[in-house]
Formats: sequence, structure tokens, C-alpha cells
Amino acid sequence: MILLRKLGFARGGRMLVEDANLQLHPGWKVGLIGANGSGKSSFLALLRNELHAECGDLEIPAAWVVAHVAQETPALPDAALEFTLDGDAELRRIEAELAALESSSSPSSDAAAGQRIGELHGRLGEIGGYAARARAAALLHGLGFSDADFVRPVADFSGGWRVRLNLARALMCRSDLLLLDEPTNHLDLDAVLWLEDWLKSYPGTLLMISHDRDFLDAVVDHTLHLENRQIKLYSGGYSDFERQRAAQLALQQAMFEKQQRERAHLTSYIERFRAKATKARQAQSRIKALARMEDAAAAHVDTPFTFRFRDTEAAPDPLLVLEKAAAGYGERRIIDQVTLTLRPGQRLALLGRNGAGKSTLVKLLAGQLAPQAGTRVAAKDLKIGYFAQHQLEQLRPDETPLQHMIRLDPRTREAELRSYLGSFDFRGDQATAACGRFSGGEKSRLALAMLIWQRPNLLLLDEPTNHLDLEMREALNLALQEYEGCVVLVSHDRHLLQTTADELWLVADGAANPFDGDLDDYARWLATQRAATSSAPRESAAAVNSGAGAPGNREKRAEQQRQQNQQRTLQKEADKLERQLAAWQAEMALLETRLADPSLYTAGSDAALAQALQQRRGELGAAIAQTEERWLETQVALEAG
Repeated sequence: MILLRKLGFARGGRMLVEDANLQLHPGWKVGLIGANGSGKSSFLALLRNELHAECGDLEIPAAWVVAHVAQETPALPDAALEFTLDGDAELRRIEAELAALESSSSPSSDAAAGQRIGELHGRLGEIGGYAARARAAALLHGLGFSDADFVRPVADFSGGWRVRLNLARALMCRSDLLLLDEPTNHLDLDAVLWLEDWLKSYPGTLLMISHDRDFLDAVVDHTLHLENRQIKLYSGGYSDFERQRAAQLALQQAMFEKQQRERAHLTSYIERFRAKATKARQAQSRIKALARMEDAAAAHVDTPFTFRFRDTEAAPDPLLVLEKAAAGYGERRIIDQVTLTLRPGQRLALLGRNGAGKSTLVKLLAGQLAPQAGTRVAAKDLKIGYFAQHQLEQLRPDETPLQHMIRLDPRTREAELRSYLGSFDFRGDQATAACGRFSGGEKSRLALAMLIWQRPNLLLLDEPTNHLDLEMREALNLALQEYEGCVVLVSHDRHLLQTTADELWLVADGAANPFDGDLDDYARWLATQRAATSSAPRESAAAVNSGAGAPGNREKRAEQQRQQNQQRTLQKEADKLERQLAAWQAEMALLETRLADPSLYTAGSDAALAQALQQRRGELGAAIAQTEERWLETQVALEAG
């Protein structure tokens, strides 16, 4: 159990948490949330013994193995698989000792050495050491690495992929306590869904900082909120925290308003009778009561971000058209035969496994890649706002947010630019601080502010929520709801995808096509793809031995796959029809009740209303009958299949 008693800790002389008292029990999965700078990462550093408490006690069982993701990875020559295996320190110690003993000149002649070798092999079996390489390979596969990547040196990988390697190494450790700080950054949706499943089955205690509300809801069972130098524990995931927090704030606001009324009453009494001798004693007692009254802070729930998209100057229709377009790098073609028309108001999200070509398609739409084949036709008044993580590197580290905005639009008054930056929480000195010292989240906010200022009518957002905290993500979400232009979005944030996108497109096998389903269907598709990938080597070997690769067998499997797809399509249609029938039948019941009311037909009643209700009942009856007939057809087809 992790125990905090009157704990206080600080960074750079600034107290972050004071007088914290709580218990975290073994096996709990805890989400750590709070505003930037509230002390979340410092709390994890405290648990790693990299930061010392200013006061109080923090107790962690001495025997616990603590795992965390390293912040940096040097350019090592080690192969990716070996680097991941290094995460299991005991496994590596046993392997090293076994290698030393077994390489000795005559271990069989040394009884003690032979006994030790036996003990080590026994321990290796106990910790699953013989399956360690398979376990490490599964971790790397889940995080998006291919078999060919296993032998590549760590130095060959880019920064984002090294972050994944560090995560795989931390997961490889057979830990009692796992500490994760924004583990979904640099992951795509495929890897996020895999990591979510892995963490749900993790047997130890988990403390995790995340700004992905769906990820938190799926994984954690408790939430720690850091605010106003306090830590408060809530049961449940992030949505449960929001509900409990809202109820507390409502109660807090009611208490505050009650206290304000009492204060006003006491103050009024004091002012009226302070100078009167007969009332002096009563007035003095009320002055003391007013001084003793504990202040209840007004509930302050406003986000520091209040921006919205500026109105676009033009909205040509269509904005952009791809016709049988292909794109790639050099002679390598990533996507081909893509036909897509983008119009104002369209909201499209791109799905697909890592490396399938989502970012390539976005670059093609942005005009950063010329089509290798086909055509890309842009409207005359097209104005693209393109956000991608690599663009953060284009910010000038020696310039301030205000200087960036002035360079972007020198004709606008400085006061107006300052006010605009304030809506992205660049207030006061921060608006005039050099960007080179900004965090990733602050750089992302500045890049978004600059993009939005330019009034684009086509937004291309490639992982816009990386490094953004929960409040900024929610503000972006709300702003996108009101945006009138076209949005093309790539994101691993399912909440943003669900609330923003009206269309889903799947990028896979070199093609991009509309996806028939929702994010749950996509998760199932990913699981099927992973299963097919992992079973492909076994099926290939079996085909050689049994002749399963013969044309007749291939045709048989293709027919089975076709039938399965047909059954899934029928089941989706049946489910949709059932939902529609339920809604219409509920409406019909309300209509019947209303039409049975005698007051509807009395003198002076609205005859037009009665006629409209009758007409609607007739339309509903016909629609229900037609839908029920189609539903019966789908059931017959499903049973026949």
C-alpha cells in the first residue's frame, strides 16, 4: 500500500502540495489529473525517489519493484528487442550469471556451480524467462513495431519511436508499481487501443498521468485530482470524477452564496448599530462572528481557454478534389487511386494502422506532397490550416508568442493580439516569454493560435491533441463544433473523434475509402488484423504441408470470408432497424395518447393540430410497417446464413 501522511512537496522553491493524507491500495489503477504545473509529474518523481518531500511521510513497500518510462533514450547500438528485454532486470541478471557459469572451463566438475546453474534455470522458469523473447516481441508488435524493426539499433529510430521503445521496456518489467506520464503521446489509435487492453490486465498498481478522457475511463478505477496544493481521491474514472466534482462545486457555490447572504446581514447590522451604546455589545459579537466565518471560495470552473474559430472569408464548394490520386516518397508509393471531394461543413476522420498512409494523405491534401499520379484540384479561394507535430519545430525559439503573432499579422494592433493570445492562456509575462523554454503543450497551443488566426476554410489536423491537457482538448473540441469550414482529422483521442467527425475513412492496403461503422467497429477490425498478422506465419507453414494454398482452398476461404462479411452487414442493418422501430413506436404511443384526449376535439380547439397529428400517425404507421417487413427479411437471411 502507498501511504501519504501530511505530505508536502515543492519544485524550485514553490510548494505544489501540502498536508496530503491518503492511501492507495495494491492493484488500484489510478489516474492523476490536474492543471499544468499542479504537481502531477513531481508526484511521480517523488514515488521514483527522484524528489524529496518537504514535510510529512510517503511510504511504499520496500520490496516493490517500480517501473517507469525513461524521458530520454540515448542513441544506443543495441537491437530494439534486446533493449526491450533489458526492462526485466532480474531476467538479465540470471542470463548474465548463467552465461558466466556455463562458459567456465568445466562446470560439470564443480558441484556448486552445477547446483547454482540448476537453481538459476529453476528461477528462470518461475519468472517466465523462457518465454521472455516472445513477450517482448508481443509488446513491440502491440506498439506498432514490425518484425524487421526488432533487430534495428535503437539509434536508427526517430524520437517518437524511441518513446515507444522506452514504453515497451517499462512494460517488460515485472513491476509491482507502474508509473506512466502521458503514455499515449506519440501513439496512434491502434497502439492506444492495444495499450488500453494491456493496462486493464496489468496485475500491479498503476499511477498514470493522461489527458485522454476515454483512455482514463477505460483503464483507471480511481482518480487523483491535484488542485490548490491539495490532492483529493475520487473513485471511478474521469467521467465519474467530472460528475462528483460538478456536484461538489454546486454545493460549494451554494455554501458560498449562503455565506455571502449571512455576511451581508451581519455587515448591515454592524454598520447600523456599531455607534449605538445599547447595541454595541451585540455589534461586537457579530464583528467577531464575521471574522471567524470561514471563507468558501466561489466555484471557479471556467476553463482558461476561451477561443473560437474566426469566421472564414470564403467558402468555395468544393474546396478540394482528389481524383485517382497517388502519393508517396521517392519511388515508393504509399497510397493510390484515392478519390475524395472536400466540401464546407464536412468533418472527416482518417483511421488506419500505423504506417498505412494517414499522414501521407494529409500531406497530399495540404499540398506538401505532389500527386505521383491522378489529380489534386484546389479551389481558387482555398485557405488551408495545417497542424502537425513537426510544425512545432518551426516556431522560433528566441521569439515570444506576441512576436510570432506580430510577424504573422503586422497590421493588427498589439492590444488585440495580446487579447487573442490570452484566450489561449498566454497572459501577462508568458505572452512576452521566449518560446524556446515552452513545454510541448504550450508550443502546441501557440501553433494552434497562429493557425486559427489565419481564418482557414479547410482544417487539416494531424494529432492535434498531443501534449494538450484535458481543458485545452475540451476547448478545442467545443471550438470545432462551431467551425463552419471543412475538417480532416487524424487523432488517437477517441473523444475528439466521436464528437467532431461525421465521416470515418479507413486508410489501409494503399487505399482510402469510407469506413462502414463506428469506432467500436474499427477496434474490432484492428483486432482481426492483429490476429491475422500473428497467425500468418503459422498458416503459411500449414499451407505448405497440407496443400491449403491450392486454388480450390483459396476460393473456399474467400467464399467463407464473403459470407461472414455479408452476415455482419445484415446484423448491422437489423440492429439499426430495431433502434429505428423503437424510436418510431415510442413516438406512435405518444401520438395515440394525444389523439385519445377528448379536449383535442372540443369547440375552440386547434383543428389544424388534430389534423397534423392524424397525418403524422398515418406516416408513422406506414413507415413502421415497411421497416418491420425489412427487419423480418434480415432475420430470415441471418438464420439462413
